[in-house]
Amino acid sequence: MWIDTHCHLDAGEFGTEQAAIAQRAAQCGVQAIVIPAIATSNFSQVAALAASQSNTVYALGIHPLYVSQADNDALLVLRRAVESALVDPRFVAIGEIGLDFFVPELRQGLLRERQEYFYAEQLKLARDFDLPVLLHVRRSQDIILKHLRRIAVPGGIAHAFNGSEQQAETFIGLGFKLGFGGAMTFPRALQIRRLAAGLPLESIVLETDAPDLSPAWLHPARNSPEQIPRIGEVLAQLRGLSSEQVAHATAANAMQVMPRLAALFPGR
Repeated sequence: MWIDTHCHLDAGEFGTEQAAIAQRAAQCGVQAIVIPAIATSNFSQVAALAASQSNTVYALGIHPLYVSQADNDALLVLRRAVESALVDPRFVAIGEIGLDFFVPELRQGLLRERQEYFYAEQLKLARDFDLPVLLHVRRSQDIILKHLRRIAVPGGIAHAFNGSEQQAETFIGLGFKLGFGGAMTFPRALQIRRLAAGLPLESIVLETDAPDLSPAWLHPARNSPEQIPRIGEVLAQLRGLSSEQVAHATAANAMQVMPRLAALFPGR
């Protein structure tokens, strides 16, 4: 069993192909695809898409790159959406949330303050409802961790992890798994490949971030959850394991950190 722990299957790049893509992924052994929201405007879309396929689930949150577009009621809308979604077994986490300091204007001034405010408030929401979080961590590892130390949540996933070994160990110590995907497949991505090969296997989950972050054999074409088994094979080669061992371990890790996902697929 393979699990794609981060896939924007609702993205416009997929057009009307979402159902066919999810079904092809299932045929490749991808038995769960986690679809995170990015803004209040797509909450209903990700929930409906998750409900439409047997191997899709969803998370609700406000992405840091969309915080500047969020109105003052967005966090209240999110809280109410989460309260309603708790009865839906396909709702598994708070996300995608976090901080993005890659763009210069986002790492200073009011935009940085607003990002940090939304991130902290969404952590509190996850804490209040005992839900894991799916973290966007771009050029912001240490500030992300600072808030996590202050606002304890029941774990989650550091999506597209690209930090240091020390930062990785800190995330792990706080109950987080680390997401590895297409970037790991590039031979020149030496630091990511070292981490993927050397970190404890029980701390790693697989993801695509489709339609983005395509693996080496697709880049720059559109990514897809169908690529998870082949991405998993790269991880297996880096660690000297079989694909079956990696599939079993990374799926178990995803279910451990997202208990509602495990409840939806008992015995797998």
